[in-house]
Amino acid sequence: MAKKPKSAEERNYKVVSENRRARFDYAIEDDLECGIMLEGSEVKSLRTGQAQIAESYAAVEEGELWLVNSYIPPYAQAKTFQHEERRRRKLLVKQKELAKLWSATQREGMTLVPMVLYFNHKGRAKIKIGIAKGKKLHDKRETSAKRDWQRSKARLMKDHG
Repeated sequence: MAKKPKSAEERNYKVVSENRRARFDYAIEDDLECGIMLEGSEVKSLRTGQAQIAESYAAVEEGELWLVNSYIPPYAQAKTFQHEERRRRKLLVKQKELAKLWSATQREGMTLVPMVLYFNHKGRAKIKIGIAKGKKLHDKRETSAKRDWQRSKARLMKDHG
C-alpha cells in the first residue's frame, strides 16, 4: 500500500533544537510561542539542524525580549556575510505578552527558559519560551521517581496485558 503524501503543513514543520533538561530543572508554569529575528546565514544554518539552546535563557531588557547565549553555528557557504555564533537575538512578542513576561520575572521570581526552536508549518523560525520556576533537588528526585514508576508500570502492563 502506498504512503499518503504529507500535507504542506506537516512537511514544513521541523524541530531544530530542543532543551530536554528544561522540564527536569524547572517547573514549567506556562509557555509562549515567539518569533525570532535572524540574519540570512542564521536561517540557512538552522535548516541544517545544528543549533543549541540548552545553555540559553530569555530576558526582558529595556522593553524588549532577548534570547541570550543561544548557539547557531556559522554557515559554511556564507563567506562574506557571516553571523556571530552567540549573539543576542531579539524575540518577537506582542506588547501585552511582554508585560506579562516582565511581571512574572520581576514579581513572582520566575525565569524564562527556551524549550524548543523550530520551523512552523509556514517555514518561519519560532521558539517556545517557558515561564518556569526552578526546582529544588528533592523535586527533581520526585520527578525522576515518578518517571521510573510510569516506565515500570507500562512495562508490567505490556508483559501481563
